[in-house]
Amino acid sequence: MKVAGFLLIIVVTLFSCKEDKGNYLGGYYWIYTYGYPRMDFYEAADGISEKWKIKYQSVSGCMIDQKMINKVNSENQKTYAAIERKLGKGWKEKYNKDIDDFLMKKVDVMDVLITNKLFRNELKKHYIEIYNVDKEVFELNNEDEFKVIVYNNELQYENKECFRVAVNTKERTVNLIQ
Repeated sequence: MKVAGFLLIIVVTLFSCKEDKGNYLGGYYWIYTYGYPRMDFYEAADGISEKWKIKYQSVSGCMIDQKMINKVNSENQKTYAAIERKLGKGWKEKYNKDIDDFLMKKVDVMDVLITNKLFRNELKKHYIEIYNVDKEVFELNNEDEFKVIVYNNELQYENKECFRVAVNTKERTVNLIQ
């Protein structure tokens, strides 16, 4: 009887010590936001989301009450702690540097794309002018490799995505992704 009680205490202790992973869902850490959106920041954060496994979700616009602010901040603190356990101290500084660097890398990606014959031919196939390219850029790793999705917003919603390319800014190569 004493052994069974002891085992029960151990089992309860093990299962009650579950590590809090913050808002870790679908392979990403989710950070909640509110207020006026900083579009450049969110575009860059989306661009490096595959690398860092961090995504943002707006839970409210500019009109928000203190109760919601407290709830969002509380949830985000749990998420920040979980990210720090996984990536170590100083992750936030590295992440913010990656955000800043990504904005310049996007310029490099477009520089490679506009001079590439394959890319220009794909634009022609989809009736997109080079000066009117609507795209999303995603950094794949630290090796100057990016995925670019090109859209034509004049098409119906289900057909807006025209093509995808892999871009290596160091090698200055562009490959079509099937």
